[in-house]
Amino acid sequence: MSKIAVLIPCYNEEVTITKVVNDFKKELPNADIYVYNNNSIDKTEELAKKAGAIVVNEYKQGKGNVVRSMFRDIDADVYVMVDGDDTYPASEVHKLVKVIEEKKADMVIGDRLSNGTYGSENKRAFHGLGNDLVKNSVNFLFKTKLKDIMTGYRAFNRDFVKNFPVLSKGFEIETELTFHSLDRNYRIVEVPITYKDRPEGSFSKLNTFSDGFKVLFTIFRMFKDYKPFTFFAIIALILLVVSLCLGLPLFFEYFRTGIVTKFPTGILATGIAICSLLLFSVGTVLDTIVRQHKEQLEILRTINRKSL
Repeated sequence: MSKIAVLIPCYNEEVTITKVVNDFKKELPNADIYVYNNNSIDKTEELAKKAGAIVVNEYKQGKGNVVRSMFRDIDADVYVMVDGDDTYPASEVHKLVKVIEEKKADMVIGDRLSNGTYGSENKRAFHGLGNDLVKNSVNFLFKTKLKDIMTGYRAFNRDFVKNFPVLSKGFEIETELTFHSLDRNYRIVEVPITYKDRPEGSFSKLNTFSDGFKVLFTIFRMFKDYKPFTFFAIIALILLVVSLCLGLPLFFEYFRTGIVTKFPTGILATGIAICSLLLFSVGTVLDTIVRQHKEQLEILRTINRKSL
């Protein structure tokens, strides 16, 4: 029988945490239920303990910091990560666990968007817009067709959890999980789930604009880190076009008249062209380094699998 761990990151979830713990204990009676309390100032810690969860305090603020500690500390065969706000149904956890146990995926995504429940339940319009923006950006970069990038309901196998380098500190962690999976060729399966909005009295800790900006910055940073050749080649191409727009009229002027009247423009165009060439070279070098890093990670993954 697989050893299952349910991971619940929590910050001020006293309204819902008891129900979430009890629901997962009912559905997975043999699983270990972990609540990582992230500096809550309400009764989250007390109520989680009373419900029978294993409570751990994580003092570095932010969901990414919590996930880093969870992945580092907990040993299991199947990991289920779910928010403590009672928006994801415990009754559907078996669909996620089954995919991992049957070794069909390294990460299972609880897809809220395909069946329309998120669209009907979510009361924050910009959140839906943000989800679409992130989803479309990731799918464009990796040429995939994932339906839900930002969901907080996921399942993982041990190989994924123990080889995932958590870099994000906050709510960007969901985007990072997906980027890592796609870039490292982990198998991803999406399972449609129902979604319901937070119950009355429970409030989201996600700030639509500040956290949304962090997610977009994370996409920008990971695009640079994971696909450096494409990233720098695009910038180099833009600079080359600017250089040509500035320089070609001077070039034609020289052939017509034999002189160049706008030396500052010529110097500027030449400088931009040099920058373009340098950026293209940087992208080429970094792409080679990233490729070598991937090869090393694959070797380490193979070694780790043999030792498990």
